[in-house]
Amino acid sequence: MNLIELFIYPIKSCGKITLNQEEVTLKGLDWDREFMWVDESGQFVTQRTHPELVKVRVQQLGTLIELSVADQNIKSFQLQPKLIGTPKTVQVWRDQTMAIDQGDDVANWLKNALKQDNQPNLRLVRQSPDFIRPVDPNYAVNPDNQVSFADGYPCLLTNTASLTELNHKLTETYPTSSEEIPMNRFRPNLVIDTDQPFIEDQWKTILIGEIYFDLVKPCSRCIVTTTNQESGERNPLKEPLKTLATFRQQPRGVMFGVNIIPRNTGTIRVGDIVEVIETH
Repeated sequence: MNLIELFIYPIKSCGKITLNQEEVTLKGLDWDREFMWVDESGQFVTQRTHPELVKVRVQQLGTLIELSVADQNIKSFQLQPKLIGTPKTVQVWRDQTMAIDQGDDVANWLKNALKQDNQPNLRLVRQSPDFIRPVDPNYAVNPDNQVSFADGYPCLLTNTASLTELNHKLTETYPTSSEEIPMNRFRPNLVIDTDQPFIEDQWKTILIGEIYFDLVKPCSRCIVTTTNQESGERNPLKEPLKTLATFRQQPRGVMFGVNIIPRNTGTIRVGDIVEVIETH
């Protein structure tokens, strides 16, 4: 088994960056979910309520982050990330933490880019290194486990065979449809190549390159999986979530992929061998 794809999402719910290698920190891949949009009350905002956020493409240009949208009339915006500023109280699910507002210019750019005249003003914030956001203690491996602005865990791993199985079942349900669901619907960080669907359910600890990961919880899926990650359009039949629920429904939700926590820091690379160290 090998690691075949590697992604980060510097701004939560916006476009991905595809990588060949990346540094792993204790809170996940470097720069992953380092930023997020919040409303005026500081509540986090995602594709769940604003699917149009997926239209925002993200690139790293040295120390800058460039934001753009497909609309040729909208100029790209180059953000100089900052950690100096007045801390702002923000909410991610049940977690309340502090973040640094990235300024009026990027907030105004988003409003213009997404034509949000009738929507609340959103602000871009960056996680403050002075305020650690802990992993849910019910699933943390140790009390020091921390997370970025991801939903709850440092990294998400998915398996190619699991996606193949899902697409097979979709074909059975919709035999006249030729559309396959791409892996980007699940917004993973790490994609591994196996021939056994959902084999990751059985793993407890794995080694990828030089990094040990603990697999702590299957990932429960939501309406984001029904959102085209290019256009932001929702699937009217609520697929693939509807079909996934027919065979991956568990007490905690509809599962696809697994949340993982790194034990150590270092570099992982596309092509690294995936070794199973311990199973359940």
